[in-house]
Amino acid sequence: MTNIFKPIRPKKISEEIVSQIKDLITSGELKPGSRIPSERELAQMLGVSRPSVREAIMVLDAMGLLEARQGGGTYVRSLTAGVLNDPLTTMVEENPGLLHALVEVRMGLETWSCYLAAKRATPLEVEKMGELLATMKVQAVRGGWDAEVDAQFHYAITSAAHNTLQMHVLNTIHSLFHKTIQIALTEFYRKEGMVQRLLEQHRAIYQAIADGQPEQARQAMQDHLSLVEEKMSELLTEQIAD
Repeated sequence: MTNIFKPIRPKKISEEIVSQIKDLITSGELKPGSRIPSERELAQMLGVSRPSVREAIMVLDAMGLLEARQGGGTYVRSLTAGVLNDPLTTMVEENPGLLHALVEVRMGLETWSCYLAAKRATPLEVEKMGELLATMKVQAVRGGWDAEVDAQFHYAITSAAHNTLQMHVLNTIHSLFHKTIQIALTEFYRKEGMVQRLLEQHRAIYQAIADGQPEQARQAMQDHLSLVEEKMSELLTEQIAD
């Protein structure tokens, strides 16, 4: 009989490290943009030598799962990094039609994230959302909050959904996602009473998640993004009229 089996060999320590970090990325324990411990810290945590850790990090970097950034530190890459790149971002910035299309993408992604977050969010994750909402309230007094705070609130919700692929998809379109928020807020702030309306919508989203009400959370996000979609439609109409 022809031997179709291959001899079993023990895994190298670096291969075990690679396997463990890959599992953590896949499970979502290590999220896109997360900084992993230093070589020394990892060696101590795993009880292995620093050369083994260094070799594992080099392998993960070559696989596109980790990246070493200037200024120090190694971070988790987006699993879909490079799929949507800067040329598309530029196109979206200059085209209200694509901005409107992106809001539709957000509608599908974020309403489901809200639903899942209401079922899965940990107390710490809910607390983080509450802190961001509180920042919005403080900044609302001056006429509106920063787009970055708004983006962080939405990111916190997707993270709390505990769906690894959703988080990686959102991370991939980060610049596009941030652009829709920035443009929408700029337009909304021009209308009297809109700041309080937006604040109430974010409060309703937060409260539904905090109360563990999936369907209410989904509907609250849909109501919010419907308003954003309406604003993008107005911009598109104005462009066509010009």
